[in-house]
Amino acid sequence: MSQESDDVLRECEAFAVQLADEAREISLSYFRKKLDIETKSDESPVTIADREIEAHIRARLAQRFPAHGIFGEEHGRERTDAQYVWVIDPIDGTRSFVTGWPIWGTLFALLRDGEPVLGIIDAPVTGERWIGGIRGACDGQGATLRTSGCTRLAAAHVYATSPDIFDAAELAVFEAVSRAAASRRFGGDCYSYAMVAAGYVDAVVEAGLQPYDYLAIVPVVEAAGGRVTDWQGRTVGMGSDGRIIAAATPELHAQILEITRRL
Repeated sequence: MSQESDDVLRECEAFAVQLADEAREISLSYFRKKLDIETKSDESPVTIADREIEAHIRARLAQRFPAHGIFGEEHGRERTDAQYVWVIDPIDGTRSFVTGWPIWGTLFALLRDGEPVLGIIDAPVTGERWIGGIRGACDGQGATLRTSGCTRLAAAHVYATSPDIFDAAELAVFEAVSRAAASRRFGGDCYSYAMVAAGYVDAVVEAGLQPYDYLAIVPVVEAAGGRVTDWQGRTVGMGSDGRIIAAATPELHAQILEITRRL
């Protein structure tokens, strides 16, 4: 990587941290308030909070980095053929948000030539943040993140947001993975991936995700020592199919992959 690229990434990371602070202020102003909830074409909910946060982020990015592209959940794609593209989920876990559950977050990813090189997972209610970027993986206080080091599926704690995210064939695969693990839990949205990077959860296996759901978690988990791919072991990017494995170690990832590749 050139010094110029390093400098761009440092500038982008610093600005993304500012944006996460600003997004946090907006989201918390709406949390546990009475909101109108709309249902989008994919049956997922959306509120004024989702749209206002993303509109704010887009406006700020357009001012600071006018040549960069952006893809957000609520307002679509602009210049996604650019060298640098931001991928934003203003509220990852809107169902949790609208039901007063505190485990939801805001996601920022930056892609360079299609590769996720910066990721931020921000949890406004808990006041936590996890960053994967040029400095490696750290929390919001700058402490280094390391995955658990778990190498055996039989010893692993495996998460998925909900069994409802899988179709029948995918659910059978997830059942095979999770029943071979030490334990399985549901819930968490982006928070579960942060816990992989922080060393508490060993793996997350999900399907039906969109780029704004998974791209931010890749730099965070991988810089902490983990491995993130699709269910066939392919590197994830903007065009991935939304079936994601995030595992604490390459060894654990390989054991999960042996099962998911059956689909």
